[in-house]
Amino acid sequence: MRLSIITSAVVAALVGFGSTIAIIIAAAQAVGADAAQTSSWVAALCLAMAASSGFLSVRYRMPVITAWSTPGAALIAASTGISIHAAVGAFLLAGALIVLAALIKPFGRAIERIPTSIAAAMLAGVLLQFVVGVFQSAQGAPGLVLPLVAIFLVARLFNPALAVLAVLFVGLGIAFGGGMAQPLTSNLSLSSLTLIAPAFEPAALIGLGLPLFLVTMASQNLPGFAVLKASGYQPPSRPILAVTGLASLVTALFGAHTSNLAAISAAICTGPDTHPDPAKRWMVGPFYALSYLVFAAFSAALIGLIAALPPELIKTVAGLALLGAFAGALGSALSEGSKVFPAVITLAVTASGLSLLGIGSAFWGLVAGLMTLGLDSLAIRLRQHG
Repeated sequence: MRLSIITSAVVAALVGFGSTIAIIIAAAQAVGADAAQTSSWVAALCLAMAASSGFLSVRYRMPVITAWSTPGAALIAASTGISIHAAVGAFLLAGALIVLAALIKPFGRAIERIPTSIAAAMLAGVLLQFVVGVFQSAQGAPGLVLPLVAIFLVARLFNPALAVLAVLFVGLGIAFGGGMAQPLTSNLSLSSLTLIAPAFEPAALIGLGLPLFLVTMASQNLPGFAVLKASGYQPPSRPILAVTGLASLVTALFGAHTSNLAAISAAICTGPDTHPDPAKRWMVGPFYALSYLVFAAFSAALIGLIAALPPELIKTVAGLALLGAFAGALGSALSEGSKVFPAVITLAVTASGLSLLGIGSAFWGLVAGLMTLGLDSLAIRLRQHG
């Protein structure tokens, strides 16, 4: 046991929670969740992180670090016209699909056959409005937003993982020190879980549940497996997917969206800085789990703190937290020359906010991109045989 095991776990938990909690709150607001339901959402996610990371790390003797789906939360925050009950139904569908991907090999392979560029373009289209929102907020509060952007750009040169956390803490100081924050209304009472009845509405299932599953698999689980493999581990993919999928199913009933493998937080816990011996790095899992148990207990107070902040600060933190994911998604979307045009179509339709038949733009962006890709492939075959 080394102190670095504990510090790596705590830092990873702080980065994962502090840099993206604003996006969760935006998602909860988008589906009309009240204060109790929002607190339940965050508490259930934290409990899922604690249970899944602790169990998987101990069971497989490797640092299996889980997180909530940040791009998935952005997808939810970008949705319109979906109630919290319909959202819970969509979360259940996404969790069930993750379990099916673990249990049914042909289904898992079918998901993997969706071109990476198209899936990445859909994600980039979802994230675009959040990234742009940073600079839109600067127009209304330049004295708050622009210094935070500068801090982010400098901090990421030294430690990209902690850059957003630095922005959050400095932003808190500016907001409360400068009188821009609202009075705190929450107390330090322990959080509680609220059972939310699901509603299975076709438009929400197709427009939110299916894209949420795809985004979680493509932008969270696959990079998460890659981080573990890059550190010399051979993660058991199907058991990990089964555990995170089951966790997603259970916590969905309390308002939480999907759980999955972490990427950035995992990178903090899987390298030699955590422990020189790779065989002993699994011990970071229980301490990471303990950190999230603390977050779960006081999620209501933490949400009250975030809610007191000016909206420009929330948008800035959320947008900067998603900037790296947006850059990665955009790079992947445009990396394959033969699929650039279908990817651009996917991004444009997704970013447009188009809603048809009550189904959101993420689904239609995916459909438009796959159709364009199919037409391009057909045209190439016709020219080859013509």
